[in-house]
Amino acid sequence: MDTLAVVLEEPRRLALRRLDLKPAGPDDVVVQVDVSGISTGTERLLWDGRMPHFPGLGYPLVPGYESIGRVVDAGADARSRIGERVFVPGSSHFIDARGLFGGAARTLITPSSRTVTLPEGLDDDGVLLSLAATAYHAIVGGTAPDLIVGYGTLGRLLLRITEAMGHDKPTVWETNAARRNGVGIHPDADDRRDYRSIYDASGAEDLMDFLVARLARSGEIVLAGFYEARLSFAFPMAFMKEARFRIAAEFKPEDVAGVTALIQSGALSLDGLITHRMAATEANDAYPTAFGDPACLKMILDWRNCA
Repeated sequence: MDTLAVVLEEPRRLALRRLDLKPAGPDDVVVQVDVSGISTGTERLLWDGRMPHFPGLGYPLVPGYESIGRVVDAGADARSRIGERVFVPGSSHFIDARGLFGGAARTLITPSSRTVTLPEGLDDDGVLLSLAATAYHAIVGGTAPDLIVGYGTLGRLLLRITEAMGHDKPTVWETNAARRNGVGIHPDADDRRDYRSIYDASGAEDLMDFLVARLARSGEIVLAGFYEARLSFAFPMAFMKEARFRIAAEFKPEDVAGVTALIQSGALSLDGLITHRMAATEANDAYPTAFGDPACLKMILDWRNCA
């Protein structure tokens, strides 16, 4: 079996080409992908060649970890999944390309346990499930935010999930006026210095001192973005504030279940977060647009007309 896939041959050199696939095992499902999302965080670092080292990282690689499609075949122990529409966080079944992420392809083979059956009525917005679960994981891991820094896709999901869970609406900081959308404010317009819980969704590594100064005593900074450089802060202010730092890492199955329940109940909507869409055959244009156009919250690649 083979598949058409997006392949980052090296930083800033992308190709759409066919890759052979390892055979499916007894617990694997074969998914025909409808759409896949482009992450402006981790995938931008892969695109630029600035991703910090991870085991298994290297080029050529298939990027992406936000794909949805239908199970069209399965191993002997997963036949009951055939016909389901599922979310797939990637695959490592490619031959001659690394699959550290591995979601940007027409056909994916992955263990059945890694897929999530999509709720009824959730269409292409299903590509946002992993990002929503990441935001949910951050919130349930501690105190809900009363300040969110950055109003991109992750910042918006943090806000929506906070409200969907019944918490008070947090303040939102966003320096890009085009992205504020009547919700965010510029940090310079905010004099408050008693935030109990600040969630940084900006990925900017030079904000720590600025954020510490805005904390209440014993307040917490939650690092919800992904940072390519070392993070540092001046100790005296953090000492006086008795500041705490928490890293929100990879979501768990219970986070997917939690955010799915919010969607099914109608408390959480994913509407309006997918702003751009291109055919997978236009991937060479889609990736620069996703990373360079500030109006682009989420770009998805459509695989449905690809052989």
